Amino acid sequence: MAVTDVGGYAGAGKEFGVSDFDSDSLRARDQSYLLHPLHDKAAQASGRIWVEGEGAVLRDADGKAYIDALAGLWNVLVGHGRRELADAAARQMEKLAFVSGYAGHTNRPAIELAERLGGLCYPNVQMFFFTCGGADSNETAFKTARFYWKSVGQPSKTKIISRRWAYHGTTLATMSATGMDWYWPMFEPRVPGFLHIESPYPYWFETVMSPSVPGGDSAGNSPLPSGGEGPGVRGQSAGVAAADLLEEAILREGPDTVAAFIAEPVQGAGGVIVPPADYFPRIRQICDRYDVLLIADEVITGFGRTGRWFALEHWGVRPDIITFAKGITSGYIPLGGMGVSRQIADAIRSGTGPAKWMHAYTYSGHPTACAVALANLDIIEREGLVGRAAAMGQRLVNGLKRLERLPHVGETRGLGLMAAVELVESKQPKKRFDPTRGIGARVLAESANRGVVTRTVGDVVLLAPPLVTREDQLDRIIQVVDESIQAATKLVIRASSIDG
Repeated sequence: MAVTDVGGYAGAGKEFGVSDFDSDSLRARDQSYLLHPLHDKAAQASGRIWVEGEGAVLRDADGKAYIDALAGLWNVLVGHGRRELADAAARQMEKLAFVSGYAGHTNRPAIELAERLGGLCYPNVQMFFFTCGGADSNETAFKTARFYWKSVGQPSKTKIISRRWAYHGTTLATMSATGMDWYWPMFEPRVPGFLHIESPYPYWFETVMSPSVPGGDSAGNSPLPSGGEGPGVRGQSAGVAAADLLEEAILREGPDTVAAFIAEPVQGAGGVIVPPADYFPRIRQICDRYDVLLIADEVITGFGRTGRWFALEHWGVRPDIITFAKGITSGYIPLGGMGVSRQIADAIRSGTGPAKWMHAYTYSGHPTACAVALANLDIIEREGLVGRAAAMGQRLVNGLKRLERLPHVGETRGLGLMAAVELVESKQPKKRFDPTRGIGARVLAESANRGVVTRTVGDVVLLAPPLVTREDQLDRIIQVVDESIQAATKLVIRASSIDG
């Protein structure tokens, strides 16, 4: 793969070659000593060891360059190789690398970052708590929702409702909220008090008429069939019908038992599921009607990914709690957080004795992480990356739309620089591929061979490149995905014909 094929990668301004690394030795040591996230022995054996990046391009230990079409893991908004962020970390480490936030203590970068977020976030969200990442942030939000209802005299409101295809983390509680059942089996039983409703997945929503939601109660008796489709529209728009499933769940469980509903504005890891425009306004109405807190999980969507600073802005909806991570530092250092409404903040600040908000992390408000976040926000604002995500996102979505001419592309969709390609065996009637065919994995392999790396969930190709990705690089991503889908589906169809 020629360097020019991935956009003229220049090696961060210095010479870089295969001789700098013994990739075979690194792989052997990796397999001997390091457990990977979602550890898979076969994947570890074939995975790449990344050593350098610049802008939207990564280079591996074998010296090969690739366009990073998922921005690391949705998070490298300002691109790789930003010296400004490294310098911000170094300056803060030299001055004050760490200090505890316990016993009323804090530090200047944490104060300045919280204040800065108050000017960027939803107007009703003005107070913030910092964590180490997205799962920590969602865990914090769950505890805070329960705390709030106890503090106002409604201690029975403890249940958390989430959605199928949701990803909120893999701690025990956040895994219980995550609506992808393959994360569950080896860690059961899940935490009681978590239940799931169907997602507003427009492409599949109308395929099966169902009077109720598959998989529904807070005792954990909620298998979510991995290959099934959602309930039908029942005479309403898909957005309203999907939102009304929340009301059904609240009434089924009892409004006096439900603390909060958590939702990603655009479901990322579940397939970049973009909700209909009437979905979240209806959700907000339902939450208000039954005194249920709305938690916006903006771990992926926050800080410009969708073309707005925060994604619920697209629909004029304000959450009670927001969680964030990833883009706040563009992945350069771990940091996450939670923002809360004044009403919830007042409850936290007024708690005393045994009724205090007894929640904490050693690294909450880490000064170095907060300093990097401030520098990262400077870049996003100075370079107009939120507006750029909207404009370049339109280019991405329009380019992907051309792929719908292919016989096995059921739908392309996206919002800002966050998009997906849904692969199907049949468009009419709509039918998924047999999972054993591994279409998604084949598309990933074909894409990597052509110099583009990304991720899939099942047979949905996920795309979320850095907000600084150039037009030619974006066009190359689209071209590679197009070619890779054609190559992968031809191989599978040919194999099926031979088997038949």
